[in-house]
Amino acid sequence: MRRRPVDSRRPVRRRISNVVVWSLCCIFVLLFIVIFSKDSRIESRSSSSIKDYTKYVKNIEGLNISDEMLSPNSVIRQLSDQISLAKGFVVIAKESSNIQFAWELSAQIRISQVLLSSVASRRAPLTTRESETAIRDMALLLFHAQQLHYDSATMIMRLKTKIQTLEEQMGMISEKSSKYGQIAAEEIPKGLYCLGIRLTTEWFGNSNLHRRMNERMQIETKLRDNSLYHFCVFSDNILATSVVVNSTTLNSKNPDMVVFHLITDEINYAAMKAWFSMNTFRGVTIEVQKFEDFKWLNASYVPVLKQLQDSETQSYYFSGHNNDGQTPIKFRNPKYLSMLNHLRFYIPEVFPALEKVVFLDDDVVVQKDLSGLFSIDLNSNVNGAVETCMETFHRYHKYLNYSHPLIREHFDPDACGWAFGMNVFDLVEWRKRNVTEIYHYWQEKNVDRTLWKLGTLPPGLLTFYGLTEPLDPSWHVLGLGYTNVDPHLIEKGAVLHFNGNSKPWLKIGMEKYKSLWEKYVDYSHPLLQQCNLH
Repeated sequence: MRRRPVDSRRPVRRRISNVVVWSLCCIFVLLFIVIFSKDSRIESRSSSSIKDYTKYVKNIEGLNISDEMLSPNSVIRQLSDQISLAKGFVVIAKESSNIQFAWELSAQIRISQVLLSSVASRRAPLTTRESETAIRDMALLLFHAQQLHYDSATMIMRLKTKIQTLEEQMGMISEKSSKYGQIAAEEIPKGLYCLGIRLTTEWFGNSNLHRRMNERMQIETKLRDNSLYHFCVFSDNILATSVVVNSTTLNSKNPDMVVFHLITDEINYAAMKAWFSMNTFRGVTIEVQKFEDFKWLNASYVPVLKQLQDSETQSYYFSGHNNDGQTPIKFRNPKYLSMLNHLRFYIPEVFPALEKVVFLDDDVVVQKDLSGLFSIDLNSNVNGAVETCMETFHRYHKYLNYSHPLIREHFDPDACGWAFGMNVFDLVEWRKRNVTEIYHYWQEKNVDRTLWKLGTLPPGLLTFYGLTEPLDPSWHVLGLGYTNVDPHLIEKGAVLHFNGNSKPWLKIGMEKYKSLWEKYVDYSHPLLQQCNLH
């Protein structure tokens, strides 16, 4: 058998296969190197980015505007200081009528403010290069302002002059406002004047009214019966007095036990009698008197009447001229010398048979039963009143002149004040302590108006010092004629007092409180309609 020859191509095939294998291995190695190099570049790039971001965040966190402003080398602080100074110069330039320079300063201020705004928004410090132009231009303008004598000293002097001028103008306006307000408060509305005239005519022309009044006056025993509830009102305002009587009787649990003692003047006497004769007021007992009938009320006994005879006093209150124009018009209101105001210090003489009486001002409204006032123990004091002191407000030093030795020696400046308008007076204690003579003493000492200036409350504080029993504040709520009052206090209040200039029957009355008063006025009454009272 023939042997096949050896195939010489087999070794070649092996070599070729080996080459292929090595080639593939090289390719894989190269691919691995390429991939590894790319990962390294990505990793290094991301690492660089993270570093940059961290640096940026640190830069943002490091910028503190407050620290930047406080730094003496801060460009932001320099710009801010320039802006503040430039604003002052703008005011002075306008005052000096240099409008062009004021406009240039204002324009440069806006440029600097824009720079500061950009710093705040980007949260990066302002460089010197960025601010160089703005700082230089502003510095030139500020230098120019100094050349125009717009320096700090001049600016302060001009501002002081301007402030003084404005204060003088404000003082003049305030004085005019006070005068006009006082005049408005003192005026008699046409409707009330008309009502007085018509009632006076009615009284003298209608005999039925006389008969009714005489019938009521026959019950004289009631006027002196100390088991009843006696109220007194001293007023020349018919409608206001009517509201006091009407609101008291409508809210009284026992109107048949209520007795009203009304004191007026000669001018309004007939009208007052006519009004309370033609209206029943739930059958309460009403007495009308005029103070001119009191024989004991004369200049030899009453200091106020004696002062009215003094020419200086007459000039002070009635001439329309005051001493060097320094005394406010409200201190010179003649009503403060009216006997209807000062008659409250003579209540025991006016009602010699009575032992206890409740005094009511004519600008109050009663919205609760007041019979409880007559059972209050005054602890041997003469006057029962609601105190008005809150911290330092309404204490004695607010009403009296403590530079005067008489006041300083006898009265505590921090003693608590109280209010007239709703007072319970124990007339037995009054007579025992001779309180009216105390009032006379202080009234005579104040003939030159050096102890106090205004009204009947200051002499009342002196007269009843140490003789006043504090009452629960809900008995007497004040302030409805000049300020805002807590609605809860109004709701709980037994007597609401419209003290102040804004009386509810005037046009200047506070609208939100007028309804509390007007609901006790019968505007359907023919006389009120004829006088256009509504």
